[in-house]
Amino acid sequence: MSTAAVPLARVLRGDLVESVHSGHVVVLAPDGSERLVLGDADATMWARSSLKPLQAVAMLRAGLDVDGAELALVCASHNAEAAHLDVVRALLAGAGLRAEDLRNTPDWPLDPDSAWQWRSYGHGTEPLTQNCSGKHAGMLATCVAAGWPTQGYLEPEHPLQLATREVVGELTGVPVDLATVDGCGAPLFSTTLRGLARSFARLASGDDLLPRRTGRAMSAHPWHVAGTGRDATRFMEAVPGLVAKDGADGVYAAGLPDGGAVALKIVDGSSRPRPAVLAAALTVAGVDPALVEAVALTPVLGRGRPVGAVVATFGA
Repeated sequence: MSTAAVPLARVLRGDLVESVHSGHVVVLAPDGSERLVLGDADATMWARSSLKPLQAVAMLRAGLDVDGAELALVCASHNAEAAHLDVVRALLAGAGLRAEDLRNTPDWPLDPDSAWQWRSYGHGTEPLTQNCSGKHAGMLATCVAAGWPTQGYLEPEHPLQLATREVVGELTGVPVDLATVDGCGAPLFSTTLRGLARSFARLASGDDLLPRRTGRAMSAHPWHVAGTGRDATRFMEAVPGLVAKDGADGVYAAGLPDGGAVALKIVDGSSRPRPAVLAAALTVAGVDPALVEAVALTPVLGRGRPVGAVVATFGA
C-alpha cells in the first residue's frame, strides 16, 4: 500500500487519545465522481475477502446456478454457525460433492459458541468450518457446472481462476497487475480502493444482471454473509439495499442502491476501527447517521465497562 495514509480513527480512553489508526478511504457519488478521498484511492492493494462478491460473479458467468441464501454464502466470510454449514453442504451436494472435496485452509468456526460446540462434538479444524468454505463450495460447484476439473481448482492457471481474474479487472475497471494466494488458499488478485468501490456500486445498483443478482442476494440475506453479531451483517440490516463486505487486514467495501459506494483500507491491518470508519464514510455517501450509529459503536473497555470509544476522524 501507498505510504500516503492519513489518520482515519482515534482510540479514546478516558480523556486521552490512546492510539490512532491510519489508512485510505474513498467515497464515490452515484455518478462515479469523488465525494471524499483521504489518503491514496489508487494505491494497489489486496482486497482480501471484500473481493468475494466479484469472485461470485465470475462463478455465475461460468454457469453456477444459485441465488438467495446460497449465493450470499458464496460471497461470505461466515461464522460457521450451524445454518451456515447446512448451506455449504447443500451447495456441495447439489454438485454431487462432499465436504471432503474442499481444499480451503482448515480452521475453527469464527463464532466462539459455534467453535465450542464443534469441539464438543470431537471435531478439530476442518475446511468446512473455515470462513471461506462457502466460496470454495461455490468454486467447486462452478467447475462441475462448466465441465472443468475440480482437481486443481485453486491453481492460478485453472479455467475458473483465469475467468475470475478477468471479471475482477472488468468490474473494478483496474487491470489486475499482481496475484498471490489468499489465506484460504485461493488465488487473490490486486486492485485499488477506487476500483473496489466502483465494483460495489455495480453490485448494489448497476444494470449488469449478474453483479446485481449477487448484490441483491447479499443485501437480502445479510446473516449468511457473516453471521450473528458481525458488523457486515448489521450494516446491511441497518441500511436498506446496502451491499457490504469486510476483508482481512483492515479492508471494507460497500455499495448503495443509489449508485454511491465506499472502500477503505486500514494500513496497520486492524479490524478494530473498520466499523467506525465505514459508518463515517457511509454518512458522507448520504446515509442517515442514525441508521449506522449503533453498528459504528466500538467501545474501549476498562474492567469490562466502556471508558472510551473508537471514533472516526471525519464524517458528514
